[in-house]
Amino acid sequence: MSPASHVLVIGVAVAFVLLAAVLACAEVALSRMSRVAADELVQDGRSGAKRLQKLLAEGPRSLNLLLLLRLVCEVAAVGIATSYALDREDSTWSVVAAVAVMTVVSYVFIGVAPRTIGRQQSERVALLSAGPVTALTRVFGPLPSLLILIGNALTPGKGFREGPFASEAELRDLVERAQQRGVVEQSERDMIESVFELGDTIVREVMVPRTDIVVIERGKTVKQGLNLLLRSGFSRIPVVGENTDDVVGVAYLRDLVKKERSEGGANVKVEEAMRKAVFVPESKPVDELLREMQTELGHIAIVVDEYGGTAGLVTLEDIVEEVVGEITDEYDREAPAVETLNDGSCRITARLPVEDLEELYDVELPHDDVETVGGLMASLLGRVPIPGATVEVQGLVLVAESAKGRRNQIGTVLVRRAEES
Repeated sequence: MSPASHVLVIGVAVAFVLLAAVLACAEVALSRMSRVAADELVQDGRSGAKRLQKLLAEGPRSLNLLLLLRLVCEVAAVGIATSYALDREDSTWSVVAAVAVMTVVSYVFIGVAPRTIGRQQSERVALLSAGPVTALTRVFGPLPSLLILIGNALTPGKGFREGPFASEAELRDLVERAQQRGVVEQSERDMIESVFELGDTIVREVMVPRTDIVVIERGKTVKQGLNLLLRSGFSRIPVVGENTDDVVGVAYLRDLVKKERSEGGANVKVEEAMRKAVFVPESKPVDELLREMQTELGHIAIVVDEYGGTAGLVTLEDIVEEVVGEITDEYDREAPAVETLNDGSCRITARLPVEDLEELYDVELPHDDVETVGGLMASLLGRVPIPGATVEVQGLVLVAESAKGRRNQIGTVLVRRAEES
């Protein structure tokens, strides 16, 4: 091969590398531009803004084309370098050297440098590349779509119509940059992150567990049901038959009040006023359940495990909390762990470890399977404690005093010695 040929081959390979770098830079810049930003550029009268606006309106079509053309240029550069190395006398070592050199070149001059420029100067690069990319899209536009169809046909499961190249990571990065620039607050960023994570969350992770559910038997009267709802602080509770696994419906406070006013509550059974229960598997994605609750399922659903037993329940509020965080009200105030009252009794938090209560009163309590005072009361009662629930154990009287939080779990417990009562 003549010296001129050597220069020509090397020049063509370098040209493909440079072209791939330009395409990579344009790809990153366009992927970081939003339609809102393009609209603002049009209003400012920036050159090329209208072309950019039209290009972004086409969705990922142009990005898919840029990705395809960049890959073509990279492969062409590597192929030319390999072919050049094979013509050398020591072809084996030449090929190894060519691969090593092209790896470094591709990583630095295609993978790092142009992408950095595209990120730093995304607005300027997007405006400059809008015209050429629009022309390329008109010429090669159908080709990426055809290759995506072929890829989807060869891939198990349902493919992506527009290709899988626009990733969630890019959206997360966009939110991160918006927060850094002060466009969104930290709390807003956290909320957006929670929305992203909602699709990866299943019902089991947000449900109220079976052990914390307050239920009522179907044979109870409407008056008894109203008393339970008012004492527990809930507006709706499951109605069960033989046991907690036999959920037959859901009792709503509003329905029970209507029933009592129209027919009296002493002789009417809860099952006559209950609504149909909705059941969902514990493995169901939370985002799907949210859409279904918004349209047809209502505000509460019973969660069942793989064996058909009751695993817990989930409400619309539980899902909302996954996005906006814990919901509290004006009654949720941080109380001291132990408060000694004037009559000699103590007010303690339901989360106080049972060992601390034993030490406080110098007694031994049965707590092999529980850790907190609230858990101890639930174990002794055989059900979820509600305000007013009382148990006596080892000379101590425990009275559930108040409900806390949106789930109305017991917040504080009054403790006194039995002989003092």
